[in-house]
Amino acid sequence: MAALGHTFPFYAGPKPTFPMDATSATIIMIFLTALATFIVILPGIRGKTRLFWLLRVVTGLFIGASILAVNFSSEWSVGQVSTNTSYKAFSSAWISADIGLQVGLGGVNITLTGTPMQQLNETINYNEEFTWRLGENYAEEYTKAMEKGLPDPVLYLAEKFTPRSPCGLYRQYHLAGRYTSAMLWVAFLCWLLANVMLSMPVLVYGSYMLLATGIFQLLALLFFSMATSLTPPCPLHLGASVLHTHHGPAFWITLTTGLLCVLLGLAMVVAHRMQPHRLKAFFNQSVDEDPMLEWSPGEGGLLSPRYRSVADSPEPQDIPLSEASSTKAYCKEAHPEDPDCAL
Repeated sequence: MAALGHTFPFYAGPKPTFPMDATSATIIMIFLTALATFIVILPGIRGKTRLFWLLRVVTGLFIGASILAVNFSSEWSVGQVSTNTSYKAFSSAWISADIGLQVGLGGVNITLTGTPMQQLNETINYNEEFTWRLGENYAEEYTKAMEKGLPDPVLYLAEKFTPRSPCGLYRQYHLAGRYTSAMLWVAFLCWLLANVMLSMPVLVYGSYMLLATGIFQLLALLFFSMATSLTPPCPLHLGASVLHTHHGPAFWITLTTGLLCVLLGLAMVVAHRMQPHRLKAFFNQSVDEDPMLEWSPGEGGLLSPRYRSVADSPEPQDIPLSEASSTKAYCKEAHPEDPDCAL
């Protein structure tokens, strides 16, 4: 066993780590690609419309990317501690390490990084994920982790979230993740509808949908906070230290995005009532529309009607009665068979 670097043969090696969550990275790359595409066509827009258009695109993509990214993020509740703790089962060796816990809507992520990373003739750098999203069996994943012989700190934290644990963290966070994720998906659908309506001449309904986007995000935070406070906190002892958790970046990003949507929605509703022409100009819609329009069927027919304002219509001319009578008499003499002359 000493020839193997003092590592038991049934222990798997450290799992390769990625700097960030792969799903969040994919979402961010998709939205960055969309932003780059819009920036490429930006020089084709002239005047102030270019700045307004860029502001709308950046804000809209930021809101959509934030809603999707936090839905798949594992940093809703996070905690980290530096301590000296036992390393693996059947071994009395202790290590100095940084232990991190990230709880998301679909599972937990546990990190173990040695300080220094090289200890006991091996690299101590673990990043393990245990999920319950989409019907995944958390207890089965925990059993596989025990069979792999993962380090004691990782197994200890993972065991606290099993369904049979007396801490009740599994039911607590599983319930919170289910309702929070549902609210975020509804918020994402409202964001899609808001973008569609804001590209059409129904700005007030687009502002309502943007307001609903923010409201559903705030409701998601409310459900998460209520569900995670149903049971008393469970102490997580690691060596001589205790790991405490708090709201993570995903929680605060959702709060920021929700408040932004609410403020933008309210501002657009007020602008629609107070300054509708400026709101239309910001969204590059026509501000010369006149409600006093008449339809000229001779210009386009029923399939392609054209409109012209009453002010542009030719004014009726007053013809003296004597002149009208002489014109009618001349018409009858020159064209006696014309039916228009008989009228």
